[in-house]
Amino acid sequence: MIEKSTAAPSTQSADADLIGPDRTLLIVDDDGPFLRRLARAMEARGFTVEIAESVAEGIAKAKSNPPKHAVIDLRLGDGSGLDVIEAIRGRRDDTRMIMLTGYGNIATAVNAVKLGAVDYLAKPADADDIFAALVQRQGERVEPPENPMSADRVRWEHIQRVYEMCERNVSETARRLNMHRRTLQRILAKRAPK
Repeated sequence: MIEKSTAAPSTQSADADLIGPDRTLLIVDDDGPFLRRLARAMEARGFTVEIAESVAEGIAKAKSNPPKHAVIDLRLGDGSGLDVIEAIRGRRDDTRMIMLTGYGNIATAVNAVKLGAVDYLAKPADADDIFAALVQRQGERVEPPENPMSADRVRWEHIQRVYEMCERNVSETARRLNMHRRTLQRILAKRAPK
């Protein structure tokens, strides 16, 4: 799903013009095959790519060589991608960061934007969508989604927002939502509905 890159040389130079003079890109994702495919696709478009498969590795690379661009998965094996965003923002304030996740929700999107991410994409995202988000100029309008959220998704988003407001405390979230704690835990363990 990632590779759509049989780009002609003229397309590659046009992509390089959109990227700008600093072409550094850090991709942090714990899905190894996805990470390598995305890295190859971004290199084909003109980026100089570094990869990391964990929060710790991402933070270390961000501190040693803060990138101009970053694509960071939200949920990693050893923690949250939001920590990598904070580490990058602490070293460099002009980095264009994209939060990428299979567990998308409005609350974490808001947190990512507050920390400095410029966009939030749900997996599976293809290389074209990720590239477009990375090179999008400030003030450009994003196309609205073709399909609005379902009622199940709106409910899930509300639960996630309350969960974030309660600082990820399951008992407090269940109390505020007037929901049994185990029911809430089952909902939180599942992927977002479409």
